[in-house]
Amino acid sequence: MSKPEARFEGRACKQLTMANVFILDNGGYTIKAGFSNQNECRIMPNAVMKAKSERRRPFVGDQVEDCRDASGLFYILPFQKGYLVNWDVQKTVWDYLFGKECLNVNHSNSTTVITEPIFNFSSIQEAISEIFFEEYEVDALLRINGSDLSVHKYHRDHPRELCCLLVDSGFSSTHIVPYIQGKKEKKAIVRVDIGGKILTNHLKEIISYRQLNVMDETYVINQVKEDACFVSQGFFADMKIVRNRGKDNTILRDYVLPDFTTIKRGYLKSHEESTGKAVNGEQLIRLNNERFTVPELLFNPSDVGIQEMGITEAIVYAIEKCPTETRPHLYKNILLTGGNCHFPGFQERVYKDVRSMAPDEYDVNVTLAKNPTTYSWQGGAVISRSAHFPEMLVTRREWEENGFSICQSRFHI
Repeated sequence: MSKPEARFEGRACKQLTMANVFILDNGGYTIKAGFSNQNECRIMPNAVMKAKSERRRPFVGDQVEDCRDASGLFYILPFQKGYLVNWDVQKTVWDYLFGKECLNVNHSNSTTVITEPIFNFSSIQEAISEIFFEEYEVDALLRINGSDLSVHKYHRDHPRELCCLLVDSGFSSTHIVPYIQGKKEKKAIVRVDIGGKILTNHLKEIISYRQLNVMDETYVINQVKEDACFVSQGFFADMKIVRNRGKDNTILRDYVLPDFTTIKRGYLKSHEESTGKAVNGEQLIRLNNERFTVPELLFNPSDVGIQEMGITEAIVYAIEKCPTETRPHLYKNILLTGGNCHFPGFQERVYKDVRSMAPDEYDVNVTLAKNPTTYSWQGGAVISRSAHFPEMLVTRREWEENGFSICQSRFHI
């Protein structure tokens, strides 16, 4: 290719990528997707679901909202333990997402950014690259860790900071990732095998043992977890409160389960209304210490026999693995992202525990992302507008000439 042709291709690529970038944050539980010029992304389950009430019809992604009775909903997930293993399910979800029923994405003239887990397997990376270039026929592709996108946005908002410690607590696991001058300190990355999936399963077991068999009600109990649970700031003090009776127990609440006719989503009653008695034939479950003992697993996994560090222990351990001169900057720039960060009290608990474990001479600052679930997607929108973005991409022409090898060299995962 001559120099004028090369310059023309470079200019065309830059115009294309700046104008029309599709960002796909491909999480283990939810997908966050949309074009970079949109203010908000579309969020939907990354799963195919089947309901007892409508056995013939599978529900893909957000089609579950059309399900008349979501009790006993069965999930078929493409991800296991944080890695993409079921390609048929993932392809079904992607086809629906890109199709006319959903976002109506024409990949043939667009640039795509897709996230992948930290330390992803090369076989999975190759399959993703091949699907997007060969089947969806994208013009250019960037495959990148979601943590890189989050930290890029954080540094854009805090340009004077040299370091950042990302805590990404999601569906399958929690990752602690130190960044020094924008680059991952790979030897200090810590993975804790506790995420939202384990919390939901643990809550199902507690409720099934104490009150009502809900072992098949993943969809409903996940909503119960989101609506009712919180992170304790003083675990033993809260345990004393839940032993009280009557009005002295300020933690006890009634949760109204959905009946999928008049009540589509359950809700938590106020302290005054939580009498344990159904008002209009509604079905209740009483939530007491499980409201805070379930999220406590994030900080003390050994409570259920999981031999892992808690989040705050892992934060301190990761920082101590970094060069001494960077540690004060890392303690001062702890960023929380991921769905588990939505628990009330999560940020305060992380700060409290890290402050108690950190050296006295270091300042500790913990920042909760404005929207922890979509923060990585927002980082993708920010990076797509940066001057060096075209240099990060692999174009379709490069793929056809070099194959997967160009992706391995260009995408520094």
